[in-house]
Amino acid sequence: MDKPLRILHVVVNMNRGGAETLIMNLYRNIDRSKVQFDFLTCKEGIFDAEIIEMGGRIHRIPYVTEVGHIAYVKELNQFFKRNAMYKIIHSHMDKMSGLVLREAKKADIPVRIAHSHNTKSEGGIAYRAYKWYSGNKINSFATHGYACSTDAAKWLFKNKSKQAIVLKNGIECDKFQFSSDVRNQVRKELKLSNQSLVIGHVGRFNHQKNHFFLLEIFGSLMKILPHAQLILVGDGVLKERIEGKIKELHLEENVKLLGIREDIHLLLQAFDLFVFPSFHEGLPVTLIEAQGTGLPCIISNTITKEVDLGLGLIQFLPLQDKIIWVENMIKAAESKSPRNIAESALNQQGYNIRHTAEVTQNSYLVLEGMSS
Repeated sequence: MDKPLRILHVVVNMNRGGAETLIMNLYRNIDRSKVQFDFLTCKEGIFDAEIIEMGGRIHRIPYVTEVGHIAYVKELNQFFKRNAMYKIIHSHMDKMSGLVLREAKKADIPVRIAHSHNTKSEGGIAYRAYKWYSGNKINSFATHGYACSTDAAKWLFKNKSKQAIVLKNGIECDKFQFSSDVRNQVRKELKLSNQSLVIGHVGRFNHQKNHFFLLEIFGSLMKILPHAQLILVGDGVLKERIEGKIKELHLEENVKLLGIREDIHLLLQAFDLFVFPSFHEGLPVTLIEAQGTGLPCIISNTITKEVDLGLGLIQFLPLQDKIIWVENMIKAAESKSPRNIAESALNQQGYNIRHTAEVTQNSYLVLEGMSS
């Protein structure tokens, strides 16, 4: 029997994030006798054990923030020289994919995929300038472009965006079907009253996700609904500052920080409302998951309209007006919409991961055949 085609995915780490969740959803649903996933990472991640269990290999090199530009490029160069057996590299580093794919091209790796998961770079002026430099010639080094949305494609690939393939952030639809039994069990475990309005958020603790805005509007909401609860799922560089903001607003009794979790499909069942005021996004898989559980979502109007699956669950609001957020959170609390969403509704929009996995797997096999 032929060995499976091994695809090298490049990420910073395999913790739960939009890109990483998509990769793992794909990995769980491909035919691993035909295609296997390996990973080039810089840090340990929550998914590492599962990757190894499924037959994946994890390579590690230090990240540019730890060793600097010259040493990072040297690490990439040496890695690709040592691992010349890879025929397909799939980089999920946004602008930083430029550096990765440049070194892969030098090593004559024939298929080099850049995958855009965002619409803007994070960090200060100097770091954004460095990312611009890293991604400036990405179209020269990538043989193929993928993106989670058309906006994400335009951001990374510029004048070649129409040539990029939009690969939808599919989910395992059946896992997210609403269950009142699961809802009651999770709320019991989290010590949440059935009478409380429970607002949820899932995302890294970084600037992009706009947690301080979320805490401020929640503080205003509590003046009207004092028993409301806010659940924050995630971790990141801003954790201490977020904890400080919670104390500053005297929200310690009403805000729960759950850290990085693997049971998002269960936690979403316990929420009454999903609030997502990001400054920018590619197309967040968490918003697909939330809609899969029938959860009403209030999100910033900076997020692509492609995230709305047409189920009547998404409401876009401007970040300039905090009052309108509070008003709409109260309206959402008063309306009791049914939570059951037919799996066919997500299938029709192309967000069933089984379909996405089949498309992705076939594309890898075709690309491998073309590169031989």
